Amino acid sequence: MVSPSKTAKTAAIFYFISWVGSIAGLIFYGPVLANSNYLTGGASDNHIIIGALLEMVCAFANIGTGVALFPIVRRYSESLALGYAALRTLEASVIAVGVLPILAIISLRIQAGTSGVNDLATSMVDFHNLSFIVGPNLICGVNTTVMAYALYKSRLVARFVPTLGLIGGPLVFFSGVLKMFDGGQLNSTATALMAIPVFAWEISLASHLFFKGFRASALARLNVKVSEDVVEDRVLAAV
Repeated sequence: MVSPSKTAKTAAIFYFISWVGSIAGLIFYGPVLANSNYLTGGASDNHIIIGALLEMVCAFANIGTGVALFPIVRRYSESLALGYAALRTLEASVIAVGVLPILAIISLRIQAGTSGVNDLATSMVDFHNLSFIVGPNLICGVNTTVMAYALYKSRLVARFVPTLGLIGGPLVFFSGVLKMFDGGQLNSTATALMAIPVFAWEISLASHLFFKGFRASALARLNVKVSEDVVEDRVLAAV
């Protein structure tokens, strides 16, 4: 059985990897997301491929956070732990789907200049942007709230950490809703401001897990709860 300290560090590392993959992937995607003349330009396609790989790394790391936290958080609530793992997997799936249209743009460069190709490429970029709204905004907002609630009630980490999540989760979800109604054109400054609490939540959670781990008093209390549940299940099974 893996120790709680190793579990905490593993979860923290997955969070760190997801940030690196997400931010670096966006940097490599920059030319195709911001340049409407990309198809006819002379830039290499390698940065798109690297960006896609980095975004897939981010997706896999997202799944890793849910899997890593599951065995500890389930001691408080198995349904919340399972829900978080499932939602992180769903978010990763949406991220992966959003990678496909960006990769498809590479093949469109062969047909650059053909009627309708530029419009198709623009639509693919829009598809990627919309997948970002659904995944890292809407779904992330829900899974953040779920895990923040579980950690707040279980006291596995300092209370200020899940408090950031309980603020940031609904806020980033609301940001995604606004973007959907605005056709994805919500002011970038407003979007960035709404994302600050959820970013602070993940940074503080990962840092707390890596450097301090789970709180010993909370683990002891949850271990007693698990033991009592096991005894109760055995009694019921014997009746």
